[in-house]
Amino acid sequence: MDELAEIREKKTRKMVENSRRAKVADEGSVEIATDENFESLTKRSSLCLVDFWAEWCGPCRMVSPIIEELSKEYAGKVHFYKLNIDDNPSSAQKFGIMSIPTLLIMKNGTKVDAIIGAVPKKVIQDKLAKHI
Repeated sequence: MDELAEIREKKTRKMVENSRRAKVADEGSVEIATDENFESLTKRSSLCLVDFWAEWCGPCRMVSPIIEELSKEYAGKVHFYKLNIDDNPSSAQKFGIMSIPTLLIMKNGTKVDAIIGAVPKKVIQDKLAKHI
């Protein structure tokens, strides 16, 4: 196994472990979504926001703390998920994600809105308000 594959495997294991330990959305947390659990997570959530991101993406790192804050502010109303597109290309491809960060707002597993790029917190709040 080459070094890159080992690193990816290690990071995937860590993400899965973190996902298992993630708090429920009622407590205000961001859970890890994967290709394997994406459909079940988004279908069980009456309203959710999915952050499609990658580690190497600077704008993604700028949006991440905003998503964490919003998960606490909208606890019990909106579920928040992060999906690393490098580790989970199928979900990104399914939704035609061409730029990151892309934030999808979904109701019962169906995309209802999207935000592309690093945007201020207020923009995300305004989009979510349309669907609550």
